[in-house]
Amino acid sequence: MIELRDIHKSFGSKHVLRGVDLHVEKGTSMVVIGGSGTGKSVTIRTVLGLVRPDRGQILVDGQDVTLADRDSFLARFGMLFQAGALFDSMPVWQNVAFRLLRGSLRRPREEARAIAIEKLRRVGLKPDVAELYPAELSGGMQKRVALARAIAAEPEIIFFDEPTAGLDPIMSGVINDLIREIVTDMGATTITITHDMTSVRTIADNVAMLHDGIIQWTGPVSRLDHSGNPYLDQFVHGRADGPIEAIR
Repeated sequence: MIELRDIHKSFGSKHVLRGVDLHVEKGTSMVVIGGSGTGKSVTIRTVLGLVRPDRGQILVDGQDVTLADRDSFLARFGMLFQAGALFDSMPVWQNVAFRLLRGSLRRPREEARAIAIEKLRRVGLKPDVAELYPAELSGGMQKRVALARAIAAEPEIIFFDEPTAGLDPIMSGVINDLIREIVTDMGATTITITHDMTSVRTIADNVAMLHDGIIQWTGPVSRLDHSGNPYLDQFVHGRADGPIEAIR
C-alpha cells in the first residue's frame, strides 16, 4: 500500500533522511520507532507531500505521490496529530466533521453532525460532548476527539503521530486499545510514530527502527525482543550503552 524507495531529505546542512526504504502492506499496522530528531515525522510528511524529498520515490497503492491529484489523494488519508491540533474556536462536532463540511468530501451539515456524533460514540464519548469546546475537555478526551476526527471520513490510510503523548498510563492504554480496535474494524493501513513501547506492542503488526536517517531494522512485532539488531535492542530495552549515542 505504501512504499518508500531510497528517500533522502536534507534541511540545509542537516541530513535527516539518508536513504529510507520502507514497505507497508495493505491493511497492516506499521509502527516506526526511533529517538527524537531521527526523521520519523519527516518521513510521514514526505508521504503526504508536505515535504518533497531530495531524492527517491514514494508510491501509494502503486501511484507516485508526486503525480497524484492532491485533493483525491489526501482524501484517502486520516491523521491523528501529536498535540491533537483541535480548533479551539469550533465545537467538538465541527472538529470531528471538519473534512465533511468542506472540499471534495463535503456532506450536508446535519449528516456531517450525525457522522461526528457516531464517531465520538466509537471512541467512547457521549453525544453531549459534541457541543462542548476543546478547552472544556480533559487531555484524554481531547485525544479521543482527535481520533474521532482522524476516522470521520473512513480513510484507507491513517497516520498516528505519538498518539499517547502527554497522557497518563491508564489513558494511554485506553487510546492504544481504541486505535488497535478501530484499525482492525476498518481494515485501514496505518503508520504510527511513537516512543512508547507499550503502544508499539499493542498497535503494531510490524515495526521499523529509524536511526541515522535509514531504517536499521524492520520486522514483525513478535520479533521485537529477539531481533539480533543492536540498534533495536538498545532502544527497546532503554540501554545507555550501544550503537545509539546517548547525550550525557
